[in-house]
Amino acid sequence: MALTPSTMVPLGTAAPDFDLLDTASGKRVRRSDYAGRSLLVMFICNHCPFVVHLKSALARFGEDYADTLGIVAINSNDVRSHPQDGPTHMAADHARFGYRFPYLFDETQAVAKAYHAACTPDFFLYDAAHRLAYRGRFDASTPGNGKPISGADLRAAADAVIAGKAPGDEQVASMGCNIKWAR
Repeated sequence: MALTPSTMVPLGTAAPDFDLLDTASGKRVRRSDYAGRSLLVMFICNHCPFVVHLKSALARFGEDYADTLGIVAINSNDVRSHPQDGPTHMAADHARFGYRFPYLFDETQAVAKAYHAACTPDFFLYDAAHRLAYRGRFDASTPGNGKPISGADLRAAADAVIAGKAPGDEQVASMGCNIKWAR
């Protein structure tokens, strides 16, 4: 497991387009589906210990913000090297954790590259104009550090964006497993 930080893309960057398969519903989901609405794009996967640590909390976050924030999760890992991250397993995780957000499969990894996603989890929060307002960690909890999972960092950023305000300038990079790039 390689510990990899988020790339901390410049704030104000426009959200790249995407058009990906939702593994739970079988429907296509596009960035344009969230036009005029704040949007959280999360890069996650099934197997990364940093994501496994947060799965229940991500489900709670999705439940808490379902009515006020567009949310998508994207898995960009190469399934040839990590078959447990394939679409069938993604749909099973979606059902197991009760995610209220689509869990999208980025088979070509083009979307992860466009977003400059580096790790799982990697969070990109955009305002209603789809300009980057927050890129950072969920909270200070990581596997084994004993800190409670609260989602404090991402929740504070989401609350600010929903209120039409900018999140604070102090944004701590997310850390996790590197995205498993195709060779």
